[in-house]
Amino acid sequence: MNRLPLALLLLLLSGACAPVRPVPAVAAPAYSPVSPELYATIARQDSLMFAAFNRHDLAQLQTYFAEDLEFYHDKGGLANYQQSMQGFRRLFDQNKTTGLNRQLVPGTLEVYPINGYGAVETYQHRFCHVENGKDDCGTFKNMMVWRLRDGRWQVTRVVSYDH
Repeated sequence: MNRLPLALLLLLLSGACAPVRPVPAVAAPAYSPVSPELYATIARQDSLMFAAFNRHDLAQLQTYFAEDLEFYHDKGGLANYQQSMQGFRRLFDQNKTTGLNRQLVPGTLEVYPINGYGAVETYQHRFCHVENGKDDCGTFKNMMVWRLRDGRWQVTRVVSYDH
């Protein structure tokens, strides 16, 4: 019997039974935009989009979303453009007097280019409204994919999570 393969097998098995060493935590480097120009462009688009949201201006808000939108929500599931706009309409109707608004959490916005397509934006934001006379706020995570087509930026994908 050839002892080399058996010795190699025993060596591999002994490594598999060795205690697992924890991987030391590594601090994430501070975010620095790959393209400051792209970052500024998407930050401006985000600001304009959510200014329309905060005014409950559905006509303006919907211009930021592409007709082929896919909106993924960890609690609500997948919605297309029409379903998303209906959802915004219901949300605005239900919150006419609550002061519903969105605030970007400072320091969380990150923007990365998608070559030949546009950009991906990630961030955390707070949604607040008044309920029973008190502020009710929640902070959530979000990712949007922006497409640049014919000089116009529009969101084609949204992933909203950590609700």
